[in-house]
Amino acid sequence: MAFSRISKLDPPSRGIFRKAAVMLGSLLTSLFLLHCLADRYSTTLPSPVKASSSRAAGVFEDLRSLRTKRLVYEWTAGSELTGYGATRRSSRVLADDERAGQVFELSEESLILPPPDLVASRKVSPRFAGKLSPLGEGSKKLPQALIIGVKKGGTRALLEFLRVHPDIRAVGAEPHFFDRNYENGLEWYRELMPKTLEGQITMEKTPSYFVTREAPARISAMSRDTKLIVVVRDPVTRAISDYTQTLSKKPDIPSFESLTFKNRTTGLIDTSWSAIQIGIYAKHLDNWLQYFPMGQILFVSGERLISDPAGELGRVQDFLGLKRIITDKHFYFNQTKGFPCLKKAEGSSKPHCLGKTKGRTHPNINPEVVQRLRDFYRPFNMKFYQMTGRFFGWDD
Repeated sequence: MAFSRISKLDPPSRGIFRKAAVMLGSLLTSLFLLHCLADRYSTTLPSPVKASSSRAAGVFEDLRSLRTKRLVYEWTAGSELTGYGATRRSSRVLADDERAGQVFELSEESLILPPPDLVASRKVSPRFAGKLSPLGEGSKKLPQALIIGVKKGGTRALLEFLRVHPDIRAVGAEPHFFDRNYENGLEWYRELMPKTLEGQITMEKTPSYFVTREAPARISAMSRDTKLIVVVRDPVTRAISDYTQTLSKKPDIPSFESLTFKNRTTGLIDTSWSAIQIGIYAKHLDNWLQYFPMGQILFVSGERLISDPAGELGRVQDFLGLKRIITDKHFYFNQTKGFPCLKKAEGSSKPHCLGKTKGRTHPNINPEVVQRLRDFYRPFNMKFYQMTGRFFGWDD
């Protein structure tokens, strides 16, 4: 009877089978999703995190990586490219503190790097243009512009001022390639240059080039398109400054007066003395004009570089085909030194003046000797004014 009653029970309901199928499907789906998530994060965390301290270290490493991306972005794009790209990416960083595992959402809105062609097109902020070289980008090129003279004219000041410009990269030391090291070859010379990006100008300064007989031909052989800058100064003041520099190194040298004259009685000037010879600008310029047109040579006034540095720097920037970025706001006048200084030097946020070797106090020179030198230089100065088309006012 019992067997008969069991055999007569109703078959299991179809609803039970449906519920079991749904539960099984949900379980399989969950397992699949867990597998996908584990696979996704296996590349981020290649090994199991065994302690909360190591997990925190991983988070800090990720944050440091993101900060590096931001810095690179700012160096390449700056404020002009803020918000670049319509797409926003995010980075999910896993972290686990002492209490519980948490997932932090870190926005990378400002971390998207511009494509290489955008950087190459120079569509970058002027604040950061030219600052990629420290990251290893760019290449070394032969200089497109040279400060070729003159000694004690203000060449160091001009170079330091120009280096503030983001599109100028210059060698700090004087290479002396075209006068002393020419036998080393152009590749040796190129290796001395800083790395530059497309659109930047490579420069160097060696004041002795202007008075070196072979320099014009050698520079022309490198490139006939090289732009030349000459900082000139009242030749009498320049000669005294030249002597002062030598005196600081060799205190036992003869007096300025005795070196100036071949014969003090006749008043004949000794033009073989380099301090005197350098100031005969017209003579040296004749040599350069055999290889370069006047339009490729810019003459900067050493006096105006002190009284109006922004004005002279404006002329130089125009000559080099650059935007006038260096202006009055970059300078302040140092009363102690007696010449302008930079409010912020290249790569620094601090004021910068030239070193102690600049602005030395000149010795007292006999006024008669000074007047004799002015008389000597006057005809050469007048010819120089005519050649350059600029009146420098040294004979006023």
